[in-house]
Amino acid sequence: MRLLRGQLLLAGGVLIWLTGCASIGAPLPPSLELPKPPTDLRAARKGDKVMLSWSVPTRTTDRQSVRYLGKTRICRTLNSARLDSAPLDSSLKGCGTPVGDAAPPANYGIKKNSSAQKLTMHFADTLSSAIEQSNPLGFATYAVEVLNTAGRGAGISDQVRVPLVPTKQPFSDFAARAAARGIVISWLCPLQSKGTTGIKYLFRIYRHSDSSASETRIAELDTTECATGPSGGMGDGKIITSFLDQSFEWEHTYFYRGAVVSMLETEGKPTIEVEGDDTPVVRVFADDVFPPAVPMGLQAVFSGPGQQAFIDLIWTPVTDADLGGYEVYRREEGTAAVKLNSEPVKTPAFRDLQVEAGKTYFYSVSSVDLRGNESARSEEASERAP
Repeated sequence: MRLLRGQLLLAGGVLIWLTGCASIGAPLPPSLELPKPPTDLRAARKGDKVMLSWSVPTRTTDRQSVRYLGKTRICRTLNSARLDSAPLDSSLKGCGTPVGDAAPPANYGIKKNSSAQKLTMHFADTLSSAIEQSNPLGFATYAVEVLNTAGRGAGISDQVRVPLVPTKQPFSDFAARAAARGIVISWLCPLQSKGTTGIKYLFRIYRHSDSSASETRIAELDTTECATGPSGGMGDGKIITSFLDQSFEWEHTYFYRGAVVSMLETEGKPTIEVEGDDTPVVRVFADDVFPPAVPMGLQAVFSGPGQQAFIDLIWTPVTDADLGGYEVYRREEGTAAVKLNSEPVKTPAFRDLQVEAGKTYFYSVSSVDLRGNESARSEEASERAP
């Protein structure tokens, strides 16, 4: 009986030991700490700079949180085929020799634990003139590969394409000034060596006011001839050197900039365009100190017999957009002219009821704008009250 009781106790102890071991389970393999490749790579080109951006990975390939982040390789390959005709599978197969690398964000360890918002990384790649000139109709394909601290990665990201169409330097002597008809924007567009066939150039002008940072595109002017004309002088080609901005408001400050845009037309697809570097920003205060046009064609006619004596004046209307009205002046022989109206006359006509028989009157008219700028007076017209 004692032996049987001992056997039962031994069996129970073994069962308890086996149950405890089952709760531990098999050990998990160590994480490789390979960040998942980004899937939101973006690219934008301005002049010879290609700006890349992507979200910093937060998970590894084995679905763990990224604890340690290494540098990111910037991958690029060039393709001489036209961007609109190259197949979609004409792309990077691996990083190969990177064109640069980006260090992880300095605040990565803090931000990834304190915020659900993704961190974004950026990198600027510079395209040499040799690359642009040797592949003017081609494109560059970019990808990035995020590494761990051991220098290992899980492969490249999604890929983006950027056209290699050559860009032009911004036109020199870019300036803006206020004039009577608007803001005159001027620049020097020198003739240069002939460019690639199939590429045309526009000069794009932007404007924003001192009360808003939002820009408005106010002009796109074809400057292909001066941007790609024959070298060795100005030649006989037409050169656009100015633009009149009339879509502004007086008494405001404006800022202008311009850029030469290279445009490559594609068959059946949207035009490929790359904007070059900007001109210096110029500032102009639209101070309206410019009077409207001088009235023309003034005539003076005395009333017929049997009516109250008066002299009617008529003249050709002034067509300035900001015209406020007209001022009417009268004088007699040997005296100075006196203004007859107390408020600006709104129509190009006036009736003078204060006339006396036997006197000759000399009339002149000026125009005024909404800000009170007054033009010179018109040529005089005379009439005698019989």
